[in-house]
Amino acid sequence: MKQTDVLVIGSGVAGLSFAVNLAKNNANLKITIVTKSSAEETNTRYAQGGIAAVMNLESDNFEQHITDTINAGGGLCDPAVVEMVVRQAPDRIREIIEMGANFDTNSSGKYDLGLEGGHSRNRILHHKDCTGKELESVLLKAVSQYTNITIATHYTIIDLIVEKRETSTVCVGAYYLNFKSKHIDAIQSKVTMICSGGSGQIFKNTTNPEIATGDGVAIANRVGATIKELNYYQFHPTALYEPKRNPSFLISEAVRGYGAYIVNHQEERFVFEYDSRGELATRDIVSHAIGSELIKSGRANVFLDCRHLDENQFLKHFPSITNYCKTIGLDPAKDLLPIVPAAHYQCGGITVDKDGKTSIENLYANGECARTGLHGKNRLASNSLLEALVYAKQAATDVAAKIASIDYLPTLANSYYHYDEVDTAVINSLKTQLQNIMNTFYWNQDLYKQNTIDELKKLHDQFVRDFTMHAVSTPVIEYKNMLLVAQLMLKQAV
Repeated sequence: MKQTDVLVIGSGVAGLSFAVNLAKNNANLKITIVTKSSAEETNTRYAQGGIAAVMNLESDNFEQHITDTINAGGGLCDPAVVEMVVRQAPDRIREIIEMGANFDTNSSGKYDLGLEGGHSRNRILHHKDCTGKELESVLLKAVSQYTNITIATHYTIIDLIVEKRETSTVCVGAYYLNFKSKHIDAIQSKVTMICSGGSGQIFKNTTNPEIATGDGVAIANRVGATIKELNYYQFHPTALYEPKRNPSFLISEAVRGYGAYIVNHQEERFVFEYDSRGELATRDIVSHAIGSELIKSGRANVFLDCRHLDENQFLKHFPSITNYCKTIGLDPAKDLLPIVPAAHYQCGGITVDKDGKTSIENLYANGECARTGLHGKNRLASNSLLEALVYAKQAATDVAAKIASIDYLPTLANSYYHYDEVDTAVINSLKTQLQNIMNTFYWNQDLYKQNTIDELKKLHDQFVRDFTMHAVSTPVIEYKNMLLVAQLMLKQAV
């Protein structure tokens, strides 16, 4: 059995920034970060657009960023949370810059603040079109400078370990599978922080990497943590349409902010029929406009038109997007880019307070797996990396203040799980069925809700029948978690 003061599940911006903030003034604490792939393979790595922050009070203000966030969320955001995050933004940005983060500047040497859908001002700091990758790199380097932080890769968390007390449930660690050695064991912790990302892989079309299987929400739910608003899943309107690619390649919101058009097969800019802001409406509106156009036309995709934009400037701002398009035979300067909405961001999740605490004692959550109240039913573009930085600071401060008073449990029960290799073709077939069911449901919720509930029950019954309860492997764990999150999502849908 392993032992650590603080267990962090996930190595994206949420987990890494929490670990760095905690280690900074607590060299005596042993912090262990576990991740089920390589340390770099996270949702953070795929975040293109940037971070929203009021960095220029002459042209922007906190009140407007707050209003934009609440409007994007359909009025369902927690106003106190929105204000806290927005007002902390400049300080959290300065801290990440001090760690070495590079954000693009203009010819005057000032930050080149971008504009994205739903924002009333230019306030997006960005590193070309790979901001998440930049932050991941900076934070991994920062983590490496602390001898009290260890990163363990290819560890799949099976379940949390909790102790039931008279008035509370306390998290005391987790069971894990070492994917490389096939070894199963427990890791004991005083505090556990879940930063495992979203669950986009439950849908057929998603921009999320294959690791985004809803693990954090699932393990938290199984020990009784409060889960809210999973039905608020954001689809990004501009994923490149490649039917055989998983995940879908994301074309950043910033491209539309830069002036690209969305057009149908007649090259008509149809989004204005749904919102006067056209392409700069919020993601939910643009995605549903595209969905309606696809249903009406019977087509599989619409297009993003960048042909009217300056070719050299476009390449300068969006090198990754340009280069990827060219590898599949598309030139943004000459060709219409086929696009389709894809599952992108989980707005709900594990319910936390302003310090990242869940309803389970000594269990915290941050990032996409957490429901903070910031996003409401639809996240404002480029608020997610910001949220992770703010809540990392909040949680680290809270943990540092109380961890000295937390004791390890004397012993933990031995794991009753055992490793069992499975036929991945069988699991992949089940995953595909689940993804198709959930995609159909998303676009036709009123029509297909009961049918989807019935179909998910069939998949659940098949899983229980065909797989031994305590025999685990990473594919089985992931599918079990995906199925649970899908069922929770249906229960929470109105």
